[in-house]
Parts: sequence; C-alpha cells; structure tokens
Amino acid sequence: MNLLKFVIFYCLLMTSAVAAPGAHGPNGEHLDGPTGHVHRDAGPRIETFSESFELVGRLQGGELSILIDRYESNEPVLNGKLEVDFNGLKAPAKFHADHGDYAVDDEMLLKALAKPGKHALLFTLTTNDESDLLEGTLIVPTDIEADDHAHFPWAWSAAGLIIVIVLLIAAIKFRRRQKSTGK
Repeated sequence: MNLLKFVIFYCLLMTSAVAAPGAHGPNGEHLDGPTGHVHRDAGPRIETFSESFELVGRLQGGELSILIDRYESNEPVLNGKLEVDFNGLKAPAKFHADHGDYAVDDEMLLKALAKPGKHALLFTLTTNDESDLLEGTLIVPTDIEADDHAHFPWAWSAAGLIIVIVLLIAAIKFRRRQKSTGK
C-alpha cells in the first residue's frame, strides 16, 4: 500500500511542474498567455554592449533591425549614424523614426548573414557628441537546429508515461502478492 501511495504522490508531484492555465513564472508573468518577447520565431538575435551603449539586433523580414540605448539610463539613441561591418562588407543603417530603430537592408550583407553559423559583427556608432565601437556575434542556426527547439518533446513524454505505467503495474502486483501471502 505504501508503494502505491508513493507512486501516486510522485505522479501528482510531477504533473504540478507543468504550467497550467493561469500559472505564473518566477517574475510574476503569465505562462499561458502571449508574451511580449517571443524569441523562438523572431529570427537570429545579437546582443552586445560597451561602457556607453547597449545594442540588440534581430535578423528578420529582409533586414537587420537594431535598437540602441544608453547603457546607464536605457535612454534610446535616436538619429545617430550606424555602420555595420561583417567580413569586409560594410553597410550603413538607416534610422526609422517611427520605430526608433536602425535598419540595414543591404542585400549583399543580408545574404552573407543569412547563412548558418556564427557571424562576428562590428558596429560603428556616432552620435552628436560621442562615438563607439560595439562587437557582437550573430548566431544563425541551421534549419534543423531551429526546428529542433520548436516542438514538444513527445518522445520524452511517452517514455515518462511508460515508466509511470510500469511502476503502477508493479505496485499493484506487489500489493496483490502481499495480500495473497497474508502479510
């Protein structure tokens, strides 16, 4: 009887680890609703910073979109001059006032960045009163790597279910054996 209680308790304990509707994450965010930051399907990302600036870029939709802000205050850097350098290919980034981002749409650079692998990028930023170099690595996964993270782990779930069923059957047989021997 104790083994059966243990198996049932274990199963209940393991199912509580799954996020149910209304569940909250460690920072209070809802786990069952859409989030503001979905990175899986957003395309390859690059993040880098210096003493003065932070840069976040995303390769998607036929452009490299880049957001820049000041490191200390998180104040966006608007109307600066930004140039991206990758393996000798240089391209200026156009500032989009409506989105507050910089965008690189140079076809040769984008074609080179779209290839799977690690791409070391150098960003040259010039504002009215200062300039800075920021280095970062854009990691573009292969289609297999990108697809590998997008699916529910059915094989692991099935294996766990089989183990639970085997444990339950063993517990039931053990209990019946104890009852038949009179212990």
